[in-house]
Amino acid sequence: MSEGSVDVTSEQEQAVADSDLEDFAQQIADQVQSFLLALQAIAAGETTGGRAVSLLLLEVSQVLLAGGRLGVHADFTPVEKYEPDAGPEPDLDQMRHRLAVLLEGVDAYTEVFDPYVDPPELVSSLLSDDLTSIASALAHGLRHFRAGRTNEALWWWQFSYVASWGNEGSGVLRALQSVVAHDRLDAEFEGEQAQVAAADEILESAT
Repeated sequence: MSEGSVDVTSEQEQAVADSDLEDFAQQIADQVQSFLLALQAIAAGETTGGRAVSLLLLEVSQVLLAGGRLGVHADFTPVEKYEPDAGPEPDLDQMRHRLAVLLEGVDAYTEVFDPYVDPPELVSSLLSDDLTSIASALAHGLRHFRAGRTNEALWWWQFSYVASWGNEGSGVLRALQSVVAHDRLDAEFEGEQAQVAAADEILESAT
């Protein structure tokens, strides 16, 4: 095989690798955008009550799947030594406030910060704060992606997943799942108690 053939093969392999990376980045970007749009819609009051909690549980689960894919991937390397300016950060205070109002009663929660610390450290947080923090980190990477800085976007999403929003998302997921579990299981238990009481009344009247 000639030297020229080796070069062509190498270029082809690099082209395939670049294409695979672009596809991967696009998939992550699509999941990020879907999460951000859904979170904005939920905060705007398009869904309320238990429906909002269920949708948040679904959306957080899906974006954590994207985080898991980033977490197991080989480390991404940004092209530039210093992070380029991604543009102005969006003002998410209004969304944070709307989520706090929407989730009133279940907004505050407590979780184990690090399961490998002995003794375990309990931390208190707010769903509205954590959801907004996750949105801010994801939106930052999305601005890099839309500006054509694919490697920078992937590096940021991966780094911030490990450093912050992965942990925040996991805590939010557990809290939301707990809300759903209490809603379903406690209601089931109350229903059974009512059935037992009704059965007792029937037995008493029969005797």
